[in-house]
Formats: sequence, C-alpha cells, structure tokens
Amino acid sequence: MGIARDLSNDLPDIVAMRHELHRHPELGLEEEWTSAYVAEKLQALGYEVHRGLAKTGVVATLKNGSGKRAVGLRADFDALPIQEKTGLSYQSEIPDRMHACGHDGHTAILLGAAKRLAERKNFDGTVHLIFQPAEENFGGAKMMVDEGLFELFPCDAVFALHNEPQLPFGQFALRDGPIMAAVDEARIVVTGRGGHGAHPEDTIDPIVAASSIVMTLQTIVARNTHPIDPAVVTVGSIHGGSASNIIPESVELVIGVRSFDDATRDLLEEKIRLIATRQAESFGARANVDYLRSYDATINDPAETDFLRAQAIRFAGAENVTDLARPFMGSEDFAYMLKACPGSYFFLGTGRGPDDPPLHHPSFDFNDDILATGVAFWTEFAEAFLSRA
Repeated sequence: MGIARDLSNDLPDIVAMRHELHRHPELGLEEEWTSAYVAEKLQALGYEVHRGLAKTGVVATLKNGSGKRAVGLRADFDALPIQEKTGLSYQSEIPDRMHACGHDGHTAILLGAAKRLAERKNFDGTVHLIFQPAEENFGGAKMMVDEGLFELFPCDAVFALHNEPQLPFGQFALRDGPIMAAVDEARIVVTGRGGHGAHPEDTIDPIVAASSIVMTLQTIVARNTHPIDPAVVTVGSIHGGSASNIIPESVELVIGVRSFDDATRDLLEEKIRLIATRQAESFGARANVDYLRSYDATINDPAETDFLRAQAIRFAGAENVTDLARPFMGSEDFAYMLKACPGSYFFLGTGRGPDDPPLHHPSFDFNDDILATGVAFWTEFAEAFLSRA
C-alpha cells in the first residue's frame, strides 16, 4: 500500500472534506450545496466538469496521453431523512438530515483519488469520476443513464465501492454476478363491510381477510420459488381498525419484495397479486394491489470482477479479499449503470468492532481510518485499468 503511506500530507484535507460533507447532508435531488462543493474541488484540480445529469449529478473527466480506454468510478453523495445522534463535533447542521450510509465518505474518497490521479498522471486514457445523487430513493443512477451518461462519457467499464461496518476493517468483499437484490413494494388494500363488533355476522371483516393473506403470502418463497433462488416477501406494515368494538371498512398491507432473478421477480408479483385477490374473495371482500417495481438487481460483470479481484489482491493481499458466498439482500441503484456498461460493485470493510452502529443508524459515522485505503486503491485501480492491453 505504497500510495496509502504517501497520503500523510493529503489525509488531513481528505478528512476535512469528509467532515464538511457530513455537516451538510442533503436528500436525493436536493444536493445543490454538495454538487457545487464537489464541482469546485474538481475544477480546482484541472478536471473538465459537467453538471446537471439527474439534476445535481457531477461528472469530472481527466485525460492523459493518447490511450483510447476509459474507466468510470462512481461515488454517491445523497443523505437520509434521519435525525443524527452521534454528538460529533462535525454533526449534521440540518435537522432530520444525516449521512447515515457513508456517502460522505465515498465522495471524499473519490475526491482524494481525483487529486492523486491529477498529480501523478500515471495513466494513458480517460478517467470519468461520477458523483451520483439520489441513490437512496429516486434512482439517481438510472436518471443519469437515461439522460445520456455513457453516451456523453463513454466508459469501457464502471466501478463503485460501498463502505460496510459489518465487515472487518480493510477487507474487500466482492462477487461475480448478483451482489445486491432487486427491491419491489406491494400495497394491498383489503376492503370489506364495516360494522359493530357485537354483530360480526352483518359485516365482511377485512382484518380476518388480511390476516389470511399475510399467512398465505409466506407460502410463496416456501412453496413456489426454486429453493436455490433467493427471495424475500416481508409484510412490513398492516393498518386497520380503531377500536375493539368496530369492524373497519378496510385494511392496508405494505409488503417488501426482494429477488435476484427476473423470472423469480415476475413469479413473486404474480403470486402476490393472485393470493391477495383470491384470499380476499374467499371472505367476500376485495383486494386492490398496487405493485411498484423499484431498483433492479445489481449484477457484476464476471470479467470486470475478475480484474477487480486481482487488483484488490495485489493491493491488499489475498487474506484481505473475500468472495461473498451469498449476495446481500439490500438494494443499490448502481444496478442501472451496470446494465448499461460492464463493471463491478464491491464492499470495503470499515468495522471498528462488534458495537459499531450499522448503516442507516442515527449513531452511524463513516470510519475515517479507511479514507487513505480507499483513495489509494481507486488511484492504483484506475491506473491499472487504463494500462490493460
């Protein structure tokens, strides 16, 4: 990790950038301050900076030599609607807004790598640094792709990292093929006929019908999907009724659905719709199903993941690189960049210990100790990619 040791002069500035970003969290598509801050830093380094994709996105380009190859490195920079409870000196200055997923760290790492790449110019080709908004909610990656990201900035491959406090510090975790799940949501409104709780015979009880739907939904993964195809159907919310002596008119269920395979994804939607409507009908009620497909599965290109793995082993040693036995059930909109351009997504362990707060926790704070590793790796990785035959 030679470059990591060489970062002693730059590291205070990188940490300061991370803390400044942490103080100013902004939600997806509202990252006006963040976008301007990032663009200013990149322009000062001599990058050609483009703003406006997905409203607040920033793409910075640096060319060197005559090479025709181009690599894209992506960092997300949106925050979450969480009230921070860290008590840090650089705690969020905006109520109910917090960098609780480490996107401030991802952005600081890529800004640090931008400086090193510009100073060293140890590559032959083009580097595109992609600073993406709205990963947490609105699918900023898809918006950037739909608005011409890879037409404006053609890349031979695109890569992204995500910090993970549940992995050992400095561990690279990657995987061929699916690494993050597709995520969907079903909202089911079961409508019956309300009435007095003392006279249930005069009503059609939507709570009983909804309860039957909840139990039957559990059979989808147990009895309809293939045993080796991961899938999750979670009834995360059920609302209906107001008192013990009132049978309500309707009940709402909100269901989270996760999968990796397109055929499985289709099957899950089909079965959820069928179970909801038929179970409701069996009680004399009716069910309306509103099914929203959100992020697609994040699927790594095998060849680019092989290259990523080789570079991670060279950089950190084989003992610090692991192939995940199973994909994560969380979701990530980098999926859309990978659908448009080959590449790979990986995790970088930032764990401090067993009590380290997880991602999306109000006490989470990105581990600054990993900044030098991330900057050094992105620098060496981009240089190695552009030297590929």
